[in-house]
Amino acid sequence: MDEPLTDSRAPARWPYFKNPVVRGLIGFLILYFVIAYLVAPEVWVHYARKHPTFDDNPRITKTHDGHPGDPLNVGLIGSEDDVKTILQAAQWYPADSLGLKSDLRIGFDTVLEREYDKAPVSNLYLFGRKEDLAYEQPVGDNPRHRHHVRLWKTEDLSQNGRHLWIGSATYDERVGLSHTTSQITHHIAADVDAERDHLLESLQQTNDLQEMYLEKGFHQELKGKNGGGDPWHTDGDLGVGIIKIKLQRN
Repeated sequence: MDEPLTDSRAPARWPYFKNPVVRGLIGFLILYFVIAYLVAPEVWVHYARKHPTFDDNPRITKTHDGHPGDPLNVGLIGSEDDVKTILQAAQWYPADSLGLKSDLRIGFDTVLEREYDKAPVSNLYLFGRKEDLAYEQPVGDNPRHRHHVRLWKTEDLSQNGRHLWIGSATYDERVGLSHTTSQITHHIAADVDAERDHLLESLQQTNDLQEMYLEKGFHQELKGKNGGGDPWHTDGDLGVGIIKIKLQRN
């Protein structure tokens, strides 16, 4: 009677598992599945909650008569009090409202080269309304040169229930005649990214920003002209600052 086959002589049921290349490939596929389908989605959800998108917002402001205005290049996350407090701490001043008195003053102060920290800015429009906040930072003793930003409160909320603000930060480099209407106006510097960076860096110096980041590719059109005919150009990124929660100052 023939002896039964021993285990050592039995054919291997899964011979390929002994191949180190196959085992490495299987391990790689398992690791890929865990990262791509389990870890990465959770990381992205956490990132998206912490860094809300501004993608649903317009890219360009409008003038009062519907022409393209200045490009949007900054975003802030915080309450209205947070925004006002951090801008004040960074030595930005709320712009005076337009009117005969302020218009005459900025004219005289420009000619006489006198400081006017709260010189008015022209209105631009977004969501069918003019800016909710307008702030500026003087340069030297003449209001013809200044940093300024217009901000609009959006309907979007962060995960902490605070509003997303979107704005346009530009630098007034001189006063002259509008290229489109021939009215007297400020002309902005073309590099709007430099003004975006200046605003966020000045806010960061207050130590009241929780985080700064760039929303890449916010703009698809990387150059254009505003309502006064001034050219502008950008790298396309929106600079965003998250203000620390419950920011208070004595």
